[in-house]
Amino acid sequence: GRAFVDLFRAAEDTAAAPRWLASADTAGAELEWVAREDGAYLVRVQPELLRGGRLVVTLRTGPSLAFPVPGRDSRAVGSRFGAPRDEGRREHHGIDIFAPRGTPVVAAAEGTVRSVETTGIGGRVVWLWTGDRRLSLYYAHLDSQMVEPGARVRVGDTLGTVGNTGNARGTPPHLHFGVYRPGRGPADPYPFVHAPRADPPAVAVDADALGTWRRTSPGARLRTAPAERESVPGELAAGVPVRPLGGSGAWYRVRTPDGREGYLPARATEPVSRSIRSLRPEGGALVLRHPRADAMAVDSVPAAAPVPVLGRYEGFLLVRTPAGRSGWIRE
Repeated sequence: GRAFVDLFRAAEDTAAAPRWLASADTAGAELEWVAREDGAYLVRVQPELLRGGRLVVTLRTGPSLAFPVPGRDSRAVGSRFGAPRDEGRREHHGIDIFAPRGTPVVAAAEGTVRSVETTGIGGRVVWLWTGDRRLSLYYAHLDSQMVEPGARVRVGDTLGTVGNTGNARGTPPHLHFGVYRPGRGPADPYPFVHAPRADPPAVAVDADALGTWRRTSPGARLRTAPAERESVPGELAAGVPVRPLGGSGAWYRVRTPDGREGYLPARATEPVSRSIRSLRPEGGALVLRHPRADAMAVDSVPAAAPVPVLGRYEGFLLVRTPAGRSGWIRE
């Protein structure tokens, strides 16, 4: 059968829908996307209608730009984007890559040399326009410039050499490397050139739980990414049902009953196979698809029929009906 692949950019607001970027299928088309900004990207794989099978997806991470100083990597970065300058009056709009004077500086992407000049702050500088990537790359404090304006360069072509010209006099030789986006100003170059030295974490969560219901343990904190250091868009009370959508390492990517998405450690959830209590609604009850009064009914419970309660959220209970369906009733 055929599989269909879609690529999305996840919104910073976890309640907002991801933005579609590109699609392909396994009939021969390739999907290639160069990330122009750091963030979370989602790949969705769907099978052909009424077909099934096993599909293995291999994820590899890497930089979208070549490292601008050959023989070095991100460990040579000594000053990061946003660091204060001039006693806090301005910010550092690039990264400083330290290397011996005279070390070649190369094109991090294919493009056109827009400017070769000398300024008071940057010293000897080169500006490179990357064309289809719509990025301007800024090389400053060069000891020498080895290209002319208008020159077409390929990845790895030498643009100049490492130095400490401009306001870098008195500091160890280094390249100030900047990335600029038209109309948006400077971007942090580090994610563009950093090559992670580890593969993405293997999925260690229970894959059989994906698409089912689990409920939160006390102290569950929803994260924007699968790491304890990431920001917390919200805390969840104990017993809140969440639906795992995927896994990363020991984390589930989950959707909450109100539609928010984020990450929870697997240890902060538990299966709903055991009910938290039983309920016998007097006069019966409608079972709703979502925990909202205006949600569509998916089933009903006869009067005084016992139903197991699987979780609770905002005045609604997640129950399992005698027919085996899961849904919500008013608490």
